[in-house]
Amino acid sequence: MVIPHYGSPAPAQALIAQLLEQRDLEIPLEVIVSDDLSPEPFPETAGVTVVRRDSNGGFGAAVNSGAAAARQSHLLILNSDLEVERDFVARLIRSAEPWQPAVCAPMLVGTDGQTQWAGRHFPQHRHHIIEWLTPLARFRPRLHEAVGHDTRCAAGTTVPVDWLVGAALLVPRSEFEAVGGFDEHYFMNSEEVDLQRQLRERRIPSVFLGDVQVRHEGGGSSANEKRVRWVTQSRIRYARKWNEHPAALRLGLRAASLVNLAFNVGRRLAGRRLHPLQTFKRELSSISAAGPDR
Repeated sequence: MVIPHYGSPAPAQALIAQLLEQRDLEIPLEVIVSDDLSPEPFPETAGVTVVRRDSNGGFGAAVNSGAAAARQSHLLILNSDLEVERDFVARLIRSAEPWQPAVCAPMLVGTDGQTQWAGRHFPQHRHHIIEWLTPLARFRPRLHEAVGHDTRCAAGTTVPVDWLVGAALLVPRSEFEAVGGFDEHYFMNSEEVDLQRQLRERRIPSVFLGDVQVRHEGGGSSANEKRVRWVTQSRIRYARKWNEHPAALRLGLRAASLVNLAFNVGRRLAGRRLHPLQTFKRELSSISAAGPDR
């Protein structure tokens, strides 16, 4: 198990305590924490291998460093902000076994009890543009397919999908190494879909395992403005890498920002405490940024 660490050690420590209590396992667990030059270093911990990076490279780089120290046949990549049951690992392995070699992931459930749609469709520009549009925000609970969520991924359902969210991801180590691990040009976001697209070319499927669930807080390691910048830039990088017209994506997002500006001006005139021009400039900055603000 590889857990990237940046920030407070408390969430990872809580998760590790749950992992070290896992039952019904046929092999011993190998727990690896990859400290991504965190301002609060992860402490040495009994039963845990701590890998310390000398630079802050983001999620993919941290996982790659941790994976390099792994010895088991599979990597279980875990965000630190997860809560797992005592039989989580055993159930995940049993559910994934018939599909191997494959990338597998459990159902992610938020702290509000709602699914976080771990299974997704390969990104399309329209997914990102629809998600960018502020006037559609109130309708997002009904727009899952429109923003790329695979709505077949329900509790109790096992189904192959295009890609799986990287918060909890089981990957054959040999296949991970065969494609060079995560592309470290992504700082945060899109590295997992990029990896799974490369593995799909090697005929390695991605499979959603809805009979296994974990609780995922999500978004706890970064401020919202930084996260928007990281997500936007990673999506543009993905489009560029896979020859999917990144200029068209930028143009579509800028057009959506103009719509947002007009919408927010109307809300401001209606008495809402908003700053439409500041928001507009911030959106354009995220679209045009040369790279992530680390």
